[in-house]
Order: sequence, then C-alpha cells, then structure tokens
Amino acid sequence: MTAKKQRLSYGTIIVILIVVLFATVVGSVTLGRYPIGIRELCGIIGSKFVEMEPFWSKTQESLLMNHRLPRIILACLVGCCLASAGASYQGVFQNPMAAPDILGASSGAAFGAALAILLNLGGTFIMVFAFIGSIGTVLLVMYVGSRAKGKRVLGLILAGIMIGSLISSGTSLIKLVADPEDQLPAITYWLMGSLNGTRPEDVWFAIVPMAIGLVPLLLLRWRINILTLGDEEARTMGVNAKQLRTVTILCATLVTAAAVSVSGVIGWVGLVIPHLTRRMVGNNYRHLMPASMLFGAIFLLMVDNVSRNLFATEIPIGILTSFIGAPFFIYLITRDGERL
Repeated sequence: MTAKKQRLSYGTIIVILIVVLFATVVGSVTLGRYPIGIRELCGIIGSKFVEMEPFWSKTQESLLMNHRLPRIILACLVGCCLASAGASYQGVFQNPMAAPDILGASSGAAFGAALAILLNLGGTFIMVFAFIGSIGTVLLVMYVGSRAKGKRVLGLILAGIMIGSLISSGTSLIKLVADPEDQLPAITYWLMGSLNGTRPEDVWFAIVPMAIGLVPLLLLRWRINILTLGDEEARTMGVNAKQLRTVTILCATLVTAAAVSVSGVIGWVGLVIPHLTRRMVGNNYRHLMPASMLFGAIFLLMVDNVSRNLFATEIPIGILTSFIGAPFFIYLITRDGERL
C-alpha cells in the first residue's frame, strides 16, 4: 500500500498565503518603469504617520500614493472578490463549473459600461453604470428563475444563460452603433479587463460594496457546506436552504459587480482559483473561503505585474487570465485520478 501524501495543516497554509501576499505586495511596489525601492516605500508610508526628512523624490511619492499603490490594492481586492464569488457559486449551485458570471453579472456590467461609453460619460459614470447593470441583471435572473417551473437551482442557471445571452446581444448592438474612431476602441478595451489608470477614488468606490459582500460570505461559510448536501439535508439540520441560497447569491453578486465595475471583465479567476485552493485545504468551506480569498488576491496581483511590466505596451489583464486559466483548467480536468 502506498502512503497518502501528508497535507499541511490549514493554519500553516493560511500563514504561508498571508506571507506570500505580503511579499508580493512589497515586490509589486518595486516593479515598474519608474523604480521605487523598499527603503523609499517604507519612508513614504512612514511619513504619513511620523514626521521625517524626505529622502525620496516627490515624483516617487506621487507615483506610489496616486497610482501604483491604489492599483496593487485594487488588484488584490478584485482577485479576492472573484475567487470568493466563484467558490460561493460552486457551493450554492453544486456545480464545479459555476463562475462569477453564471447569473449574468459580467454581462450586465459590460452592457452598463458600454452604454456609459456610448453616452460619452466619464470614468466614474462608467463604473456606476457597470455596477448597476451587473446588479440589475442578476436581480432579473433571480426573478425569472423564481418563476420557472421545476428545480429552483436549475431554473436560476437557465435564466442566467438566457438573460446573459440577451444582455450580451445588447452590448453587441451598442458596439455596432458606437463611433469606430473613439467609442468602439474604449468599449473593446474595457471588455478585455484592465487595472490601467486606477485612481484612489476607484478603490474607495469599490471597497464598500466589496466589504458588505465579503463579510457575510466569511460569516456564513460553514453554512455553505450544508447547501452542498442538498435542500432536504439542509432542512433536516434546521437550515432554511432557500433563504441561505438567496443571501449567498446576493453577496457573491455584490462583490462580483463591485470587482467588474472597476476592472472590466476578468475571466477564469473565479473558476480556477477555488479548484486550486481545494487541492490545498479540501472542500470544507470554513477553510476554503478564506484560502480562496487570499489565493485569488495573490494570483491576480501577480498577473497584473506581468500585465504592466512584460512589454512596453500594457496587456489587458483579462487576456492573460484566459491564457493562464484555460490551459490549467484543462490540465485539472484531464489529469489521471483527479475529479472536480
């Protein structure tokens, strides 16, 4: 008989992920065409709390506080939200292929952003329209799914596919009538997903709905385990499966909408990261949810570093996540002895 592999304890894995995230954040600050060393980083951050003589340039301070640091924070937040939403949807729908856009959240955000660009509205309005479009689409899906005959979960999934397709057609219509010289390239770039041009205001815009959604997902994570057993089992354990499913979907949708509204459409993070995390900590959502959040933040921050540093022209982050995520997911589902 062959001995089973010894798995690291959950606490050890969490500590490792936190250390890796911290190291990645610090390393990300130093990466870029305009260098900022660790010494300058500590000095600039420290000067916000204690008075000290500057040994860094004003350009370095402005770049760090207004551009690089907000982008790093947003990359971590978006990765955290997409990974947690993907894990939540996979538990709620008992489907390993579930992702943050299963109920049309990404499609709705794309439609809202494209409409704002078509109306020649500014950057803040693009985020607001994307956020409203995402939330509105999922609420419509939930309404249609609740009216569908048969199993409620299947009705939600089918409604998400149908309405998501309809909303995507609306986005295509907007692209058709958009100005090909100005509006169409802006819509196309937004749909590719990017954190380029991130401002401190973008972080403040997204962090409140992200926190409102992430905190309940963390607090209810042990109950999601019960949802994976089915409604009958949940009922015997005294859990209102319908109510819990609704709350989880709304929280996962909220964090997805907040993430997509500030970053554009970024695929594969919510699908692949939870599966990779399961290989480290198992299927228990008490462990899976926090680990997925940390792993998602690390992954997207690393991909964003590649996006902004690999070539002279920045690569949209959504393209890179697809290049990395799709082949790796194929490897996961075809590997001998592995099952989703």
